[in-house]
Amino acid sequence: MANETIRVGFIGAGANTALRHIPGLRAQEGVELVGVANRSLESSKVAADKYEIGEAYPTWLDLVEDPNIDAVCIGTWPYMHSTISLTAMDNGKHVLCEARMAMNAAEARDMLAASVANPDLVTQIVPPPHLMACERYLIELISDGYIGDVVNVNVRVFDGDSYPDSSTDAHWRHMRELSGNNVMTLGIWYENLMRLVGTASSVMAQAQIVVPHRNGPDGDRYQMTIPDQVDVIYSLSGGGTVNISMSTVFGPFAPPTEIWIFGSEGTIRVEVIGGGEDPRVTGARRGDDAMPELIVPDDKRGSWRVEEEFINAIRGIEPVTRSNFTDSVKYMEFTDAVQKSWQSGTRIYLPNV
Repeated sequence: MANETIRVGFIGAGANTALRHIPGLRAQEGVELVGVANRSLESSKVAADKYEIGEAYPTWLDLVEDPNIDAVCIGTWPYMHSTISLTAMDNGKHVLCEARMAMNAAEARDMLAASVANPDLVTQIVPPPHLMACERYLIELISDGYIGDVVNVNVRVFDGDSYPDSSTDAHWRHMRELSGNNVMTLGIWYENLMRLVGTASSVMAQAQIVVPHRNGPDGDRYQMTIPDQVDVIYSLSGGGTVNISMSTVFGPFAPPTEIWIFGSEGTIRVEVIGGGEDPRVTGARRGDDAMPELIVPDDKRGSWRVEEEFINAIRGIEPVTRSNFTDSVKYMEFTDAVQKSWQSGTRIYLPNV
């Protein structure tokens, strides 16, 4: 489809789809936004009018089976990702799927197998944006020996600004029937770390459900089965260890998201400031007496180009790197391993792939 119009349909025009994917795909030359399917036809019509997308479809299956659509952008919660992706590929559609990839590793592997069986179709999972600005620079620093060998990576991610409150509404990330084995933003941060220091070989996890009940969307009370506080320790396949501490219920005075990468010859700190600002990188090596800011060179600064990469891949201009199905399966296997370790109280070994 090097020079042809690429016709895209949207399944689930939620917040991130509206914020990034609709404008991002609209900005690509030769792309037409032809349809949308939400959970009801009425909602689909509202989205079609609001975002100026051609047709409102009664169901997602009607959209996927439309032969006039070349590619689908899946913006639902994880519980539908595998089903829609597999059906889309069965119908010859390229797939851009919102993260997390699936409910669990088994679903993710099914998606990968289908993509391998359809090499003419482009498949992509939306990557996390947090470190895009500095990721390439960090990878080069580490690979060029700035810190020597990786000894330990210490990560703390404290989202939210409230203390535990059982009167709050459940987010979809709290609901196992919608989110599966995904825990808060753990898979997101593992994916980020995977690019910097490699994959885990084994995992140990402890977790709590501090708020055991929350209000569901129907007004009923729901028992929570996904942790809202977790500590994970894992061994890296290439040597070294990683500690991740994560919670959404530590209140407004919890420290900001930080990554400390300790090596045999130096240290790198990444402070994720949020609010649209680039992460702040500081570093020091053996013999230094201060830890100054490391300014990311302009030629190494990354940015959000997910939709551009997707369309370029369909046109044969570049491959999908952020994120392909192969890498995404790895973070789902990690997520499953965390769940198993928490439930069993044992170390879990990941597939040696």
